Amino acid sequence: MKKFLSKLLCGVTALLAVSAAHAGAIEDAVKRGTLKVGMDPTYMPFEMTNKRGQIIGFEVDLLKAMAKSMGVKLELVSTGYDGIIPALMTNKFDMIGSGMTLTQERNLRLNFSEPFIVVGQTLLIRKELEDKVKSYKDLNDPQYRLTSKIGTTGEIVARKLMSKAQYHGYDNEPEAVLDVVNGKADAFIYDAPYNVVAVNKFGNGKLVFLDKPFTYEPLAFGLKKGDYDSINYINNFLHQIHEDGTYDRIHDKWFKDTAWLKDME
Repeated sequence: MKKFLSKLLCGVTALLAVSAAHAGAIEDAVKRGTLKVGMDPTYMPFEMTNKRGQIIGFEVDLLKAMAKSMGVKLELVSTGYDGIIPALMTNKFDMIGSGMTLTQERNLRLNFSEPFIVVGQTLLIRKELEDKVKSYKDLNDPQYRLTSKIGTTGEIVARKLMSKAQYHGYDNEPEAVLDVVNGKADAFIYDAPYNVVAVNKFGNGKLVFLDKPFTYEPLAFGLKKGDYDSINYINNFLHQIHEDGTYDRIHDKWFKDTAWLKDME
């Protein structure tokens, strides 16, 4: 009996040690006093760097509200998008908050919160193609050159739905858009909220915005697999701000008001 109890006690002790070692991201952030979020700040108006070098945007404000609800400070860890999942896995930060689309492929590697917004892919095309290109289907032709940002769903969609076209991706969105403006590419594929801003900011009258989304893309916060306590907290936070008016206030600031654009010039 003593031998059995001893083994049982050892088992319980080991289980507690494992549980402690696998504390969730939110619990870790509360203990530390800082919520660390991985972000590639190039996605207007979700996360971007203003002329003073500050990272601002819709998703940034959501994360600030989340950190406040936890009673901690927010620390944004600037990370290239194509390396952001590996960086999470190697504990560079607690979670991903970088305009990430919840895809089934990514969901095999990450746990996701409920979506905080739903967007879709749209097109910015050369003005000369206005009469020829009416949808993404028209671009599925070897004569066309497409571009987007490396590692994003814009790139995935280009390769999947317009596989016959030529494709070249860039590390950032503005560089890819300017490829179309300068006639080096025929179309830029990206999320609707970004393209709404980009056509005015970079277009210089040389772009046409085909604004009807042709994909369904829920954006969500990404965490390591198995971190269900953190997912539970974030989902409840999102429900709360939807009901108390916080979400609408933040959304309108970035999607209905254009005052923030002055801060980007």
